[in-house]
Amino acid sequence: MDGDTAAAHPAPARRRVLFAALAGLVVALLVPAPARAHAAPLATTPATGTVIGASPATVTVTFSEPVAVVPGRAQVLAPDGERISGEATVAGAVLTIPVRRAQRPLGTYLVSYRIISADSHPVGGGFTFSVGAPSAPPEAAEADRVHPSVAVALPAVRYLGYAGLTLAAGPALFLALLWPRRLSRAGGVRLVRAGLALVAFSAVAGAWLQAPYTSGLPAWRASPGALAAALNSPFGLAMALRLAAVGAVAALLGPVLRGTAGRARGLAVTAVAVAGLVSWPLSGHAAASPLPPVSIAADVVHIAAMAVWLGGLVVLVGVLLRRADPRALGVILPAWSRWAQLAVVWLVGGGLVQAVIEVGAPGNLVGTGYGRLLLAKTALLVGVLAAAAYARRLVARRAVVTTGPRRIRRAVGAEVAATTVVLALSSVLVQATPGRVDAAEAAAAAGAGTSGTLTSALYTLQFDIYPVQLGENNTVHAFVYTADGTPLPAEEWQITTALPALGVEPVKTPMLGVRPHHAMGAVTFPVAGEWEVRFTVRTSPVDQATVATRVTVR
Repeated sequence: MDGDTAAAHPAPARRRVLFAALAGLVVALLVPAPARAHAAPLATTPATGTVIGASPATVTVTFSEPVAVVPGRAQVLAPDGERISGEATVAGAVLTIPVRRAQRPLGTYLVSYRIISADSHPVGGGFTFSVGAPSAPPEAAEADRVHPSVAVALPAVRYLGYAGLTLAAGPALFLALLWPRRLSRAGGVRLVRAGLALVAFSAVAGAWLQAPYTSGLPAWRASPGALAAALNSPFGLAMALRLAAVGAVAALLGPVLRGTAGRARGLAVTAVAVAGLVSWPLSGHAAASPLPPVSIAADVVHIAAMAVWLGGLVVLVGVLLRRADPRALGVILPAWSRWAQLAVVWLVGGGLVQAVIEVGAPGNLVGTGYGRLLLAKTALLVGVLAAAAYARRLVARRAVVTTGPRRIRRAVGAEVAATTVVLALSSVLVQATPGRVDAAEAAAAAGAGTSGTLTSALYTLQFDIYPVQLGENNTVHAFVYTADGTPLPAEEWQITTALPALGVEPVKTPMLGVRPHHAMGAVTFPVAGEWEVRFTVRTSPVDQATVATRVTVR
């Protein structure tokens, strides 16, 4: 009787779920999807705003993570506005732009770039330096930015991908293991097919949008070259993996949905589904994290647990609690409650690992946009867990058998409503700059590092140390040139740090050659003070020189 009534008059809980789904999509669309990206520029050579004696043969920008260059979008403009740069190249996290001699070499130069960070997001920026003496800078090129249509479409497409994943995973699990024998499977099968279609659409749309996203064009424009580059990028390959997984799952899923699949078929579907799940971290923050294997594993666990939990709630409130016999629900709901508890444990565990890696320092939780979004998502999740706890109490009391499914349907509907908004926040979070990168970028902008040019009779050395702080992980980049600015290959590099005022003896550390004229390393400043930093570079079996500077550590 209750099921017939629900069919004739849509329950308030169902209307609330629909409203929440629409509200969640609105949140995903209206919360600004940052055009800022996730690779922060840490150092430049020549250093930003400095005055050097001769025009450099190359300009470099060092980022916080590996990057890829957008063809034709990195350039150097001479003081008279002439473009004097060649084709830019990337080695890991270092962007190098070759520079030819300017006809009017004295004055202020403008460097602009647009690159793709390791997590598939574009970075646009620029800086100036001067040769001889500053002058009026050349007119800047058109600002690099994400077109508003792309900024709106991207989180919406990601939201649809997450929604599709939940619609496919939870109902499929119920159909395979918990579906009542006498209840038609049509509703659950439709949910699974709709979910797979949404995942496939999200992958295709995401691959298309990646081209205008990186080039700054509107969503409806994608040049053949930009589209080819997007499809051949790690992001494009991740979308291809997702589409292949959807196709394979669709081909294998028939017996599973009918409840007739054997163990081998079930394991095959699970293996293909997990392979498809990997495409989410491979196209997001996890691929560019300091610990990629850990981040990818945690992301897969987090997404899988979310899909099982939320997908199960959807099939409960949309089909089973409306149509199944209360006695059948009395058997199904306790089993589902145990599954949900396990999924929540894995959901929270995977999310915690992700948060520790992506937020960085605890202060970044409130000091960065990413951290504040994460706090909002966590607060909503706490509310969801409270509703889930109430529903589990009803299940434990066998309320569905004694009083009907109405009360449980309300509780589960509240869970679905809140988790829909959580899903929307997740689609925005994957577009936001991680807290660790945001903090690093802010520190770099505030001048937390140091750079300079040192000269010897053998070479000119330009260096960047970032950050300059107590403890480890102070990264050093060094570049050597001849007197006329030509890159000078070096055979051996070494950096020495000492604090004579406090009796700290010199510590020698070898540097790793990244390119013939470029090396990088790391130094430790265990105590505050004015440290002496020496660079020793050997350019041939017999030619070696040392240059020194002082660095204040607070």
